[in-house]
Amino acid sequence: MKLDVQGTFYDIPFKEITLLNALVYIRENIDPTLQFKYNCKSGVCGSCSVRVNNQETLSCEYKVQDGDKIEPLLHQTKVQNRLKKVQSWLHVKSLKLMGEANEQKIQRQSDCILCSSCFSACPVFHVKPDFLGPYALTRAWRYMADVREKDKQGFIERIQEEGIWDCTLCGECTLACPVGIDSKADILHLRTKSMQAGKFDPTPQPEFEDDFGFNPNF
Repeated sequence: MKLDVQGTFYDIPFKEITLLNALVYIRENIDPTLQFKYNCKSGVCGSCSVRVNNQETLSCEYKVQDGDKIEPLLHQTKVQNRLKKVQSWLHVKSLKLMGEANEQKIQRQSDCILCSSCFSACPVFHVKPDFLGPYALTRAWRYMADVREKDKQGFIERIQEEGIWDCTLCGECTLACPVGIDSKADILHLRTKSMQAGKFDPTPQPEFEDDFGFNPNF
């Protein structure tokens, strides 16, 4: 079996093996200079995430195929800086109790393993490197949807610039997430809440006329 790891081809003498074990074999037996990250080996920590054939995946879970092309993630950004900008934590805590039902509503948004796959898959970073990104916006929704948070408006203000309106809603982040977080849906929720608060997409919309010559912009 042959693997293409960043343009270098390696022969692997196995018919069935995880990508992480294949990379470990290469480093221990073929190329000691090969560098990659991993930790738990169980799909929990997210540190072994890579791109295989242009698709983000966890190397500890992926079974390699002959000819696979392996690359590091794209857009290696500092997620922590974006979380600080969004301020994804409780600010003004109410006396409301979470309860099991309310906890389940935001459980999925809390399941992130910090693999950065959604950032790598996001095409917006190609043109807007300061974009807040899928995970930061998902965390914003997680706390906006928290019944204990009273300062909803604060979150709305912090996600306008380089945030929800810059997303193309392509859904690549959702497809890339190994734990099933739907950041696209979370961003749509944030847009709805923003519009309810009087915030709208600042991008100028194109003018057009329908078949009867009616221009809805006038």
